[in-house]
Amino acid sequence: MNNSKLITLAAVTAPVLLLVLASKMLGFPVFERITTLLLINMILVLGLQVFMGNSGILSFAHVAFMGIGAYTSSLFTIPLQMRGMVLPDLYLVLKPVLLSPYISIAVGALAAMLIAALVAYPLMRLSDAAAVITSFALLVVMHTIMVNWSEVTNGPRTLFGVPKATTVYLAAGGAILAAVMALLFKESRTGLLLRAVRDDEVAAGAMGANLSMLRWRGFILSALIAGFAGGLWAHFITSFQPSAFYLKETFVILGMLVIGGSATVSGAVLGTFLVTFAFEALRATENALNSSAVFPWQMVGLTEIVLAVAMIVVLVLRPSGIIGAEEFGALLQKKRRRA
Repeated sequence: MNNSKLITLAAVTAPVLLLVLASKMLGFPVFERITTLLLINMILVLGLQVFMGNSGILSFAHVAFMGIGAYTSSLFTIPLQMRGMVLPDLYLVLKPVLLSPYISIAVGALAAMLIAALVAYPLMRLSDAAAVITSFALLVVMHTIMVNWSEVTNGPRTLFGVPKATTVYLAAGGAILAAVMALLFKESRTGLLLRAVRDDEVAAGAMGANLSMLRWRGFILSALIAGFAGGLWAHFITSFQPSAFYLKETFVILGMLVIGGSATVSGAVLGTFLVTFAFEALRATENALNSSAVFPWQMVGLTEIVLAVAMIVVLVLRPSGIIGAEEFGALLQKKRRRA
């Protein structure tokens, strides 16, 4: 790994370590909770960057694989004495199975990867608008299954009783691991060929690049990381519904990646930090305005409106995102050469 890649790795891991250190030094439970959720979102955004950033194809289905990881990992960790109440129709073969939360998080990630491997290969032949529409259809299908498969998900009702196992340290370790995986994939042969297909599909195909297989590999790795994030999230939140893995979360994750820059791992990390802190500031502002009765009406949706406007502004002024098309290490070395 050359100097620019080492600088990039340091640039994406240092904020994680500093944030964890700050959350522990301040000692505020609310700040530690925000930090943990930020790190889980960072894993999710990095997973999306693995596929979308290297293939150039927008994927709406990413959050659905987070849901698969969340439900699968929760299924094996809900205490046995609670399962009859939480999941009364659970299949008999699954009722006695109880795993450690850490093992079940890994099982959830593998389940997301396996389902992605089974359903995605024929879809990877599609490009442009057809691929985007198909990914959105896949999100709708998976959400419908989560809502109606009451034996496993408790249907549209809240799944509760999940033991809390995700700490800020575990989330930080997962975020650093996801960043390393995203950087290694980007510099791997598959990642390089996938970007070649993204830049010129016809030329890459003429040189022998297997378009469908390259995209499929990127997609299943993306699903693996998303499933891992879902397991961490489930064992932090401890109760959730299928609506947590649908359009709103998809919009937020896409916003983080687009604002930071989808082509780079550095952009994914930067976008996650910027959007998360902006969201928290806007939410506090919205609550303060509503509490002070400055306006005769209740202000609702300020955070979503500002995120949408920010995405529009970034796409108009800088389509490649704040970081652009090059990693932080490469940008820093260019500035040094110019100086």
